[in-house]
Amino acid sequence: MIERDKIIEFLMRAKKATYAGKGAESASSRPASHDLEYSEGELMYLDSFLGGRRFAGEEAVWVNGAPCWSMNYAGQVTGEDFSGDFLKEALLRVPFDRPYRGPEFHSDGRYTYVCDVDGSFEWFQGYEAIYLDGRKIYDCFFHGSTIE
Repeated sequence: MIERDKIIEFLMRAKKATYAGKGAESASSRPASHDLEYSEGELMYLDSFLGGRRFAGEEAVWVNGAPCWSMNYAGQVTGEDFSGDFLKEALLRVPFDRPYRGPEFHSDGRYTYVCDVDGSFEWFQGYEAIYLDGRKIYDCFFHGSTIE
């Protein structure tokens, strides 16, 4: 099995190459799903989600075809003037010690992103939100674990 740090490094590259990096969608794996795939040798990543303003999805990593990590998420846009580009900007800053969504805090002008996580790479849950001028306009819950 590949060591934990190598999987996290791969996961971070995959996230930056797909949704956060405005990567192209791959073929839909389920009716009306949005799928983004990334591979390097024996490692494969898939982010598959349904919806838009309200959405639910899963990110997962496989080593040689065997699943080793997964994260489920569900969220919604709750206010006007939501910026998908700002969300992607925050998600590009995914930290190594919390390789789930974005950093604890990111701000760019009127938009502020916050992310709170409990747990570790092996078992975690978290919440992220975006505020525009102090008013919440987006939130998302997520949880996941390694797969055994």
